[in-house]
Amino acid sequence: MKIDLTDTTASKINKSLVQGRRAIGSPAVGMVLTLVIVTDEENAYDALKAANDASREHPSRTLVIVKRVSRSPRDRTKSRLDAEVRVGADAGTGETVILRLYGEVADHAQSVALPLLLPDAPVVVWWPVGSPRDPAKDPLGALGQRRVTDSYSAVKPIDELRTRAENYEPGDTDLAWARITPWRSMLAAALDQVDCEVVSVEVTGEEFNPSVELLAMWLADRLHVHVRRGVSSGPGLTEVRLETTGGPVALQRPDGAMATLMVEGQPDRAVALKRRETSELMAEELRRLDPDDTYASALRFGVDRLGGAQSTTDRSPLPTRTPASAVADSASRTSSAAGNRPTPAQMPPAKGTAAK
Repeated sequence: MKIDLTDTTASKINKSLVQGRRAIGSPAVGMVLTLVIVTDEENAYDALKAANDASREHPSRTLVIVKRVSRSPRDRTKSRLDAEVRVGADAGTGETVILRLYGEVADHAQSVALPLLLPDAPVVVWWPVGSPRDPAKDPLGALGQRRVTDSYSAVKPIDELRTRAENYEPGDTDLAWARITPWRSMLAAALDQVDCEVVSVEVTGEEFNPSVELLAMWLADRLHVHVRRGVSSGPGLTEVRLETTGGPVALQRPDGAMATLMVEGQPDRAVALKRRETSELMAEELRRLDPDDTYASALRFGVDRLGGAQSTTDRSPLPTRTPASAVADSASRTSSAAGNRPTPAQMPPAKGTAAK
């Protein structure tokens, strides 16, 4: 069900939400959070589709804020709020309100969104494109416990990573980080199977891809070893190769779908490592709303050493190497909303490795 409102107010929008729920026969509200999407008209459709798909796992009230810029100087001073209210099948498993802000009201979007937030529920703010320099200090970002950006959508992704590191606050996260969760889990699980120390690492992928850079940062941060950044034609990440005292461990994905895990002394194994859709990435981010300390540590550690193609992410030589199990201790923070189903990377390290 869709309800269009022109030159409206937040009070009228709330009344329309109640009216829509009653009309479809489901007045009860079972939503777990409010998702605020800040985007432009061009990207609103794709962002809303991803949010609706993610709502199957996390029923939510979705507020899409679109700031419209009038071309006529005379109309720029006219403030107006138009809204489209969607409930039922048109809004996934929750509710959707598309807000189009004109004139001066566009500069006060937080005042429009505040009365529409679900009471006593977490708020997540997502910028699919055009994220602010400091999300935590942005007026809309200040409303959220979780702030989601996407470095990959920036014109200069590597510069965007630097900006994210310089302005990081607990609760910030990046979809470029969520894209490498399966890689981190797979690598940690592979290292759990061997008793060794990692000597060096090479991460290969598309040039200027922030996910490739973040994976290199994470490995350098956790293992304290030299990490070389290689460049390939993609798509995305294509290979991670770890040289260990027990022989090489490699994970290769040349086609963006199936990968091959190679461990010294074991037969090669094919593993599913498909590039995920935005809806899957958002569903992952909404499972846990606490600060992601592993992301913060990797981001702050490696961002000063970013140099684009053929860059090296490492720190000063250390007198001792870190056991491979250090990767497993912090690989994936992802668990189910009901909680606590561990991913392979969250399993305890192998006894032989822990003993080292």
